[in-house]
Amino acid sequence: MRFLFSVIANRDGEQFAEPDEMEAIDAFNDKIEAAGQRVTAVGIAGLDTAVLFDNRNDLNHISQSPAIDSEMYMAGFWIIEADDVTTAHALALEASKACNRLIEVRQIFH
Repeated sequence: MRFLFSVIANRDGEQFAEPDEMEAIDAFNDKIEAAGQRVTAVGIAGLDTAVLFDNRNDLNHISQSPAIDSEMYMAGFWIIEADDVTTAHALALEASKACNRLIEVRQIFH
């Protein structure tokens, strides 16, 4: 089973990981990589870089803005492989502690 771990940051001071957070994130990445659970992990540029495209019904609309403008936003993500939901949830607790951010977990269907 694959799961999306969305790293949820708050615009008020959580945009960039501190050096100690990066060390903990690297250690978590090493752990799940060694266990064969890490599919990918990335950070995402801030909301101020978002460009929104809407070409439904040939609208051809482009705006320099996020789709959802909120104090909380997705700042990165992991895609992990886990045998079951219980394992994924345990890893999410570790991920949240490592990056010092909220983690939203959703199963990926394929």
